[in-house]
Amino acid sequence: MRNVVELRNIGMKYQSLNGEIPALENINLEVYEGEFVSIVGPSGCGKSTLLSIVSGLLPPTSGSVLVKGEKVIGPSKKIGYMLQKDHLFDWRTIFQNVLLGLEIQRAVTRKAKEYAQRLLETYGLSEFSHKYPSQLSGGMRQRVALIRTLVTNPQILLLDEAFSALDYQTRLAVNDDIYEIIKKENKTAIMVTHDIAESISMADRVIVLTRRPGKVKSCHNIKMKMDKRTPLSSRKVPEFQTYFEQIWKELDVHV
Repeated sequence: MRNVVELRNIGMKYQSLNGEIPALENINLEVYEGEFVSIVGPSGCGKSTLLSIVSGLLPPTSGSVLVKGEKVIGPSKKIGYMLQKDHLFDWRTIFQNVLLGLEIQRAVTRKAKEYAQRLLETYGLSEFSHKYPSQLSGGMRQRVALIRTLVTNPQILLLDEAFSALDYQTRLAVNDDIYEIIKKENKTAIMVTHDIAESISMADRVIVLTRRPGKVKSCHNIKMKMDKRTPLSSRKVPEFQTYFEQIWKELDVHV
């Protein structure tokens, strides 16, 4: 497998009234094509900052990010960003919301509209295409948000606490939905989450960061003995508990 994202010696410092605050330090990481990577760490360790750097929205203080060998110097069409809230516009229909990214890129064509409609049909939302966000459940809104991201055809998806606004039961169901869509569309994904169980159940690899300034503390290759893996089924195998206990201890969450 070839790497599609490479982080080289990433460091980030913020300026405050009391001087510099180091957020990240010497982050080195590679993400491979088609891989799903989760990043966990204590609150304030720089997880979301790291995603902003990968997306090109925030330049690092030191180091560089490469996407398919090219240095990231700003936002790129190769990267799609899915945030904690769905940010659907209430006055636009679901189909109009899905087209928003294409409108920003000035890429709304007949072919693009057909692709958007096909995604809605494939993932069970076509009958709601002329409804409004207020008429959808939280889980359905998150699927719409993902389709809005996918329709611009990014090669890499960044998910920043993308499910944390949902109740627990809905979150479990949406984990399965989003995982299936990402794998079916053969996308590379990097997810930041506070939820250890979620990170293990969805990822091929879990990266654990230290307390601030965030550094890579460990890397866990997630292997599950099952015929067809889903996030929900992953939680039921013995390996899941083993990974959970290892990562729990590494995070020092009791301190």
